[in-house]
Amino acid sequence: MATTETERLHGAELGWFSNFLYTWFHWFTKALVGVYFRAWVINPENLPDEGAVIISPVHRSNLDVPLLGITCKRRARYFAKDSLFRTRIGRWIVITLGGFPVKRDATDRAALLAAQAVLERGEVLAMFPEGERKEGTEVHELLRGVAYVAGKAQAPILPVGIGGSQRGMPKGVYFPRPRKITYIYGELIQPPVLSGKRVPKSEINRVTEELHAAIQALFDEAQAAVGADHDRPVLASE
Repeated sequence: MATTETERLHGAELGWFSNFLYTWFHWFTKALVGVYFRAWVINPENLPDEGAVIISPVHRSNLDVPLLGITCKRRARYFAKDSLFRTRIGRWIVITLGGFPVKRDATDRAALLAAQAVLERGEVLAMFPEGERKEGTEVHELLRGVAYVAGKAQAPILPVGIGGSQRGMPKGVYFPRPRKITYIYGELIQPPVLSGKRVPKSEINRVTEELHAAIQALFDEAQAAVGADHDRPVLASE
């Protein structure tokens, strides 16, 4: 049975037409990205070929989300800020590409339930644990939502470092520049250990700390791989 737009907004399985458009878009843009950005994934084998997994990258550029989807060997579902769903065309595009809305200024229970539904079907879910696009070379404090969702679904977390995306499209720039961008997949982090059906706060904190350390190490490695200068901020004029 075909799913409705409302169901897809809440993480329901995508239909054949959405899958067709995504497949076409994925391969077409992958060819362009390979030439324009020289985008590269290191350790792609760390992403399992099947089963639920949460991809958890650092976030420094508006390029991070589309390039993550294009370079990933599996289709990923992801949170998208609710403002992208205000227009009919914007809502259609984001849903077709696998997004569902989240309110960033509050705990969005509906979004968390949608994420859990995606993982229960054995799909890939992308969650940016810093919550929104940040600046600088230090990974900011992580939100606990990634570890919580991983615990509820008992899905492993794949930490990802991204190097070069901030130079490809820093804040204040509206068209991406041809810069080398590297994604580095880390080792899988196992989900929090449940206590009955609960995800203990101590386990959420433990996994969040482990994830923070892993992302920072991968971010440093990815920045070094593209020759990024850690000593100064990226300017829109560069």
